[in-house]
Amino acid sequence: MIIDFHTHCFPDKIAEKAIEQLRLRSGITRPFHRGTVNSLLELQKGDGVDYSVVLNIATNPHQQTSVNNFAISLKEVDGIIPFGSVHPDSADALSELERLKANGIKGVKLHPDYQGFFVDEKRMLPIYEKIGELGLITLFHCGYDIGYPEPVHCTAEALAKVLPVFGGSPVVAAHFGGIWSLPETRKHLAGKNVYLDTAYCYGTITPRYAKEIIDMHGADKILFGSDAPWNAPSQDMELIKCFGLTAEEEKAVLGGNAQRLLGL
Repeated sequence: MIIDFHTHCFPDKIAEKAIEQLRLRSGITRPFHRGTVNSLLELQKGDGVDYSVVLNIATNPHQQTSVNNFAISLKEVDGIIPFGSVHPDSADALSELERLKANGIKGVKLHPDYQGFFVDEKRMLPIYEKIGELGLITLFHCGYDIGYPEPVHCTAEALAKVLPVFGGSPVVAAHFGGIWSLPETRKHLAGKNVYLDTAYCYGTITPRYAKEIIDMHGADKILFGSDAPWNAPSQDMELIKCFGLTAEEEKAVLGGNAQRLLGL
């Protein structure tokens, strides 16, 4: 089983506009799908992926409910595993986490750059504690975001400081702990109780350095992710094959670890 742990899509009525805005901001000239659910499924099927984890992000408090309604609706789509999101400025963030859990959502995506917080701010701790209480998975965007200027809102060092607040509930550091930040990943996250995903790593990390981190961290805590539509799943799958893993480790990274984490 192959599970892409890091993908994005949008409701049909806003997909084209959302993709165009993100494309212009990031400078990525060729998205690999059109932003809709169906176009993600087409890409997924063509690249041999069995399940895609769709990461939804509430970029302001007012859209939190609609973003999560969309996430909940995706539970009915075969091959899609949706994550929800909460915004730190929403008065309903804690109760919204309860609603997500009650509706069978397995995790949440937090993007400190898009949502305007630093990962180790005190105001975030009640949210992290609630996530831990509910046993949800948390996936953080880590490191630089190519569409946003500095400062980096989620460094590996800052993320490492707050991991204990989740009480053992799973935390995933996207982009191998941070795009263009592998030395920090190696120093602050390798060996910690955190998963690393490979999203958008094709073209941004070298297999040799990635393998050094995996040897320190453990292949059982690495998750295949593409960041589709910004990379194609096949690209990051090919990158993983360059890591020099054993056949068993590669199988775990491509899907076995995610299957265990998601309870599939």
